[in-house]
Amino acid sequence: MNSLDWAVLIGYFGVMVAIGVWSHKQVGNVSDFFTAGGKMPWWLSGISHHMSGYSAVLFTGYAGIAYTYGVTSFVTWSFPIALGIAIGSKLFAPRINRLRSRLQVASPLEYLKNRYDLKTQQALAWSGMLLKIVDVGAKWAAIATLLSVFTGISLNQGILITGAITAVYCTIGGLWADALTELGQFVIQLLAGVSMFVAVVLKLNDKGIGFFEAWDQPALHGHGKPLVGPYGTVFLLAFLFIKLFEYNGGMLNQAQRYMATGSPREATRSARLSAALWLVWPVVLFFPMWMSPLLVHAQKPDGSDSYGLMTEQLLPHGLLGLVIVGFFSHTMAMCSSDANAIAAVFTRDAAPVLSRRAREWGQRSGLIAARVTTVVFLALSMAVATQVNSPTFKDIITVVIKWVAGLMGPIAIPMMLGVLRPFRRSGPTAALTSWGLGLLAFWLVNYPINWNIDGGVPLQYQVSIPLAVSLVLYILIGYLKPEDTPERLAVIERINTDDDSTAVAVPAPAEGVEDTLGRTPVKD
Repeated sequence: MNSLDWAVLIGYFGVMVAIGVWSHKQVGNVSDFFTAGGKMPWWLSGISHHMSGYSAVLFTGYAGIAYTYGVTSFVTWSFPIALGIAIGSKLFAPRINRLRSRLQVASPLEYLKNRYDLKTQQALAWSGMLLKIVDVGAKWAAIATLLSVFTGISLNQGILITGAITAVYCTIGGLWADALTELGQFVIQLLAGVSMFVAVVLKLNDKGIGFFEAWDQPALHGHGKPLVGPYGTVFLLAFLFIKLFEYNGGMLNQAQRYMATGSPREATRSARLSAALWLVWPVVLFFPMWMSPLLVHAQKPDGSDSYGLMTEQLLPHGLLGLVIVGFFSHTMAMCSSDANAIAAVFTRDAAPVLSRRAREWGQRSGLIAARVTTVVFLALSMAVATQVNSPTFKDIITVVIKWVAGLMGPIAIPMMLGVLRPFRRSGPTAALTSWGLGLLAFWLVNYPINWNIDGGVPLQYQVSIPLAVSLVLYILIGYLKPEDTPERLAVIERINTDDDSTAVAVPAPAEGVEDTLGRTPVKD
């Protein structure tokens, strides 16, 4: 990087902070901070939903998969996400929106206290927060890895820089700052992605390789196959189910995008826009990665440095800085949205159980607590990031695929299926059992048992078995021990009914009256 590239990068950081300062004026209460008061336009929510699903792992871990295996990186990653969001646009998006508009909650998990019970809510809240710390830690490590390729600064310095800038704008501006910065980041991503795409096509032409002829080159032999290596049919099906839950709210931050829109219909439109973007745009981003074996020789065994090396070689200064900004935009979009979601879960769900003082927070003290929680979460995730390459985690892609995908099902299934009528029989017993034994299944297939299989349990089973165990137990126990009490049925009907005149009233406290935790409902 030279002075021009640094100017682009510093200018980007300045704009992000400025957006955060402007957004600070839009935040008057807890609802504004966590759900934008339900006033976010559907198109902004859709773009924000799309951008909050990316990170620099795309340009490191998944770039390595593209370098090694080819198009399976798209078939087993962004395609399942697009399909999962498209399904969720009708199945989950409108119902999650009603959590805010009907139940007056500010956290995606806040409704679980009435849907199941307090123990279930706390189990899912704490395990979800811990998983997010690890997940975001992997994202910081990914962007720091890329930054070290271009600047030579250490991993820890890169983590500190990106985390500090993100903390400024998402702490003071809340969800509005997240969404508006993600809109700007989307524009940057568009320019950077197209620039890289064009640079690769021109470089291939210089080598006498046509756009379609490239796939016939020996270096890309077998790279056109959709399912190869550890990324087979079982992995694809497992990933589809995982992404169906994860990208429709199971990882919390995407749920906030649905809650932030003005109505269930707008939440559906938001999800459909995000699904369309996930189907089309990643092809542009992945094409240079698919061609990378023809242009560079990766120095790392997993090929995770291939995209960074290719960027250095192909782009002039200025555009190089723009692409690096694109790396930052992905990671900062995801990490800031995660931080906001976890702050919502902690301040609305966890803290009131731990402290009586937290149950008495007013709007001002609640906002202060939300901002402090955001900073603490980011600090913890940055600390984890410094350990991503330790023997416990092995590497970035191991954290993202094995840990996050493998643990997603047990945490997300009770939350996501709990809003659907067909699963109304499943109560606290089903939720806690499926959660606990799903986590146990993850541990058994990943760590303490020697299955006498060369290389251990195949990746597709590492991510699919915990999901399958949780799903089967949640459904089976619901039928064997139904716990569909009138109160729980009332919550489900409230979420599933459009017409206020026919919706069953939820036995919840009126505005200004404390609930069982001593909190008052959030007023938009």
